[in-house]
Amino acid sequence: MDMHLTGNMTINQGESVMRFNTILLHGASIAKYPGREILPPISQVSAFRYESMEELEKVFLHKSMGYAYTRIGNPTITAFEQRLAELEGGGSAVCCSSGMSAITAALLAVCSSGDEIIAASGLYGGTIDLLRDLEKLGIHTVFAEQLTKEAVEELAGERTRVIFGELISNPAQRVLDVPALSAAAHERGIPLFVDATTATPYIARPLALGADVVIHSTSKYLNGGGNAIGGVIVDGLSFPWDVRKHTALADFEKYKKRAFSVRLRTDIWENIGGCLAPVNAFLNYIGLDTLGLRMERINQNADRLAHALKEIDGITVDYLTLENHPYHAYVDRYLGGHGGGILTIRAGSKERAFRIINALKYALIASNIGDLRTLVIHPASTLYIHSTKEEMEAAGVYDDTIRVSVGIEDAEDLIADFTQAISSGNE
Repeated sequence: MDMHLTGNMTINQGESVMRFNTILLHGASIAKYPGREILPPISQVSAFRYESMEELEKVFLHKSMGYAYTRIGNPTITAFEQRLAELEGGGSAVCCSSGMSAITAALLAVCSSGDEIIAASGLYGGTIDLLRDLEKLGIHTVFAEQLTKEAVEELAGERTRVIFGELISNPAQRVLDVPALSAAAHERGIPLFVDATTATPYIARPLALGADVVIHSTSKYLNGGGNAIGGVIVDGLSFPWDVRKHTALADFEKYKKRAFSVRLRTDIWENIGGCLAPVNAFLNYIGLDTLGLRMERINQNADRLAHALKEIDGITVDYLTLENHPYHAYVDRYLGGHGGGILTIRAGSKERAFRIINALKYALIASNIGDLRTLVIHPASTLYIHSTKEEMEAAGVYDDTIRVSVGIEDAEDLIADFTQAISSGNE
């Protein structure tokens, strides 16, 4: 299977070649369902019946394929997992109840008390809160001001078990140099886990760039409609796990490169109970159908809005495709020419930021990203309310920052709306 890295990716299947939107609708993961449905049926059940105890015993012993209890497996969830694994070019996917549940399960699958994580300092506020909670379990996080190859070379130690960062950080808009970072990590026997929520496989696929595991909050762009929470962990099945180093995987040594995924599914994920609901799996599944079309429009809108707003005096606009952005070179190198759907505005003061937000007509005030609709929020007062000043600034969040998650409205209307709101904010 041969794939390119962005929204123009293709898959060779025998004689045919499919591009991104065709893959979404006709990829190998699109199964023929038993009742001839064009979508997977919603198996909204808690448990599955069997004709004999011998048959059910084999399922529990993982000696036979089948479903027993939705917390540990469900056909609707499996359909969604297989589709995400194909889109990311991975070998295995596990869906969780939320993006935070996915990050938690992924890190706990490879870390024990006394182990360390190297992470980017500019992470999403909820992730920072999680890493703080893991300290109480004896899992320590070393934060890198800039998560780079040089930072890994300086910070990695005997207890480092995983490196974790966001491909496009939210809202700081720093971009990971995944090939360089993974090379430095792999030299030290350490895997690289990448949260690609803000990128989606339309913009870039971290596994193809060198990452070992990719994580998404499916509640965002993959779903697109703002109607279902979810998360996913996709394993590239390429990392050579050494259980002498990753002792958390000691009981799964026989699975070799599958050790992480097997422990994740049959141990951590299953026992914590953070499963995705079948209805949410279905809603996220159908959201994927239009991912390519939505991301194309969202990227175009965000680029046009950012370039229009940067001409307005009295505010500062931060977006990856702006020529002066410090990560602008990565747009073409790793992101297929796209800047993503998030931009930020610095208004000069918290009070003015509130006035601008409140004056918007089309953008909704909501704590989400990746919706069809444009969403705005003041992150310092909400998402980072538990963070220190230093943690906020590392994430690109200041007292006057407005985060904008751009939707699919007509760009001209968005530009006019933000222009009038900024003007109103001067009053």
